[in-house]
Amino acid sequence: MADETRNIATNRRARHEYEILETVEAGLVLRGTEVKSLRDSQVTFKDAYATIRNGEAWLLGCHINPYSHGTDANHDPERDRKLLLHRRELDSLYGKVREKGLTLVPVRLYFRNGRAKLELALARGKEQRDKRREIAKREADRQIERELKARR
Repeated sequence: MADETRNIATNRRARHEYEILETVEAGLVLRGTEVKSLRDSQVTFKDAYATIRNGEAWLLGCHINPYSHGTDANHDPERDRKLLLHRRELDSLYGKVREKGLTLVPVRLYFRNGRAKLELALARGKEQRDKRREIAKREADRQIERELKARR
């Protein structure tokens, strides 16, 4: 059976705001109405981040809209969600997060074989000048591509 993945949402700001050092895949503990909302891509990563509390990883600030056909038992859109990671992954991430300036940022949310997964990145915040330099480099590369295309 092939690995079937379906993207739900991507945190495009994460790659702009942070320098991604490494990524890890984590499972999510979700309620039924949250899964139904995810199937409709009703998720926002605006201020989302992950933290490690009491030896467990948690996703904070991720907004999953309430399910449109849900009842009064619908989920709280801003609730903290537990992340499922292996103990050695948790210990490794915890040790690295304690270093100065590193944080855990959600990069992508997707379904793999029917289960919701989160791609979590260990990242360092970029400074404004780094962002400007990256934009200038991207523009220069585009200009070079245009020139080469025009010469052909």
